[in-house]
Amino acid sequence: MTADRGAGMERTARQTIADFGDQWSRYTDNSGYYGGVELFADMLGPLLPVTAFRDKTVAEIGSGTGRIVRMLVAAGAARVIAVEPSAAFEVLTRNVAEFGEKVRCVKLTGDELPGSADLDFVISIGVIHHITEPAPVMRAAYRALKPGGYVLLWLYGREGNERVVWIIELMRRVSPRLPHAALAVIAATMTALLAPYVLLCRVLPLPLRDYMLNVFGKFSQAKRYLVVYDQLNPAYAKYYSEAEARALVEDAGFVDARLHHRRGYSWTVLARRPPD
Repeated sequence: MTADRGAGMERTARQTIADFGDQWSRYTDNSGYYGGVELFADMLGPLLPVTAFRDKTVAEIGSGTGRIVRMLVAAGAARVIAVEPSAAFEVLTRNVAEFGEKVRCVKLTGDELPGSADLDFVISIGVIHHITEPAPVMRAAYRALKPGGYVLLWLYGREGNERVVWIIELMRRVSPRLPHAALAVIAATMTALLAPYVLLCRVLPLPLRDYMLNVFGKFSQAKRYLVVYDQLNPAYAKYYSEAEARALVEDAGFVDARLHHRRGYSWTVLARRPPD
C-alpha cells in the first residue's frame, strides 16, 4: 500500500466514524421490531439460536445507540462490553444505563479491544463492512476470545444484491458529501417510494423480495427511513462476497467458519477461535 493510499484510507476511516457519530446522535430510538430479539434471531439464522448467548460474556464491536446490546441482554447475556468510538458514545451510555453493571461501555475502536482472552463471543452486526481495514479488528477479536470462543459477524452481501448495490454505489458517490438536510430529503423520498415496492413484492418475485417482506416490511416508517439513511450516509461501505466474508475470519486464525446467506442479500458469519 502506498503512503498516499494509506493516508486516504485513514481519512475515510475517521470520516466514517464521524458520520456514524452524527447519525446515531440524531436517531437514538431502538423501539419495535427494529430493536427486538425476533430480528436478532433472523440475523443469526440457522447458525445459532438466540439462547446461545444465555449466561455468556459478549463484546460487541460498534455498538452505536445500543440496539444490539439490548438484544443481547434480552437474550440472557450475563455481561456485555459495548465498544463504540464515535460521538454517539453518550447516546449509547444513556440507552443502556438501566442494565447497570451488566453492560460496560468503552470508547474504543474495534482494533483496540483488549486482548483479555476471556470472552465467550465477540460480535459485530453491520459494522465491519464500514471499516476500511478490518484485519486488525479481527485479530483483536481473536485475542479477546477465550480458546473455543466464537466470533459472529453480519455483513452487507454482494451476491443476490447486485442490481441494488449498483444503484446504491452510484448514489454513494455523492450522498456521503451531502449536508444532513439534503440527505434526509433523499432518504425520505426513497422510503416513500419503497412502500409500494414492498406491496408489489407480495405478488411479484422482485429483487430482495424475501428481505422486503420478512424484514424491511416489518419496520415502522421511521425505521424504514433509518435503514435507507444508513445506506447512504457513511463515507465507506463494502459489499462482501462469500469468499471475502470467509477470508475475513480465516485470515485472522479462526476455524470452522460457517456462513448463512441471510434473506439472499447479506452474510452472517460464525467462526471459532481454536481450543488450546
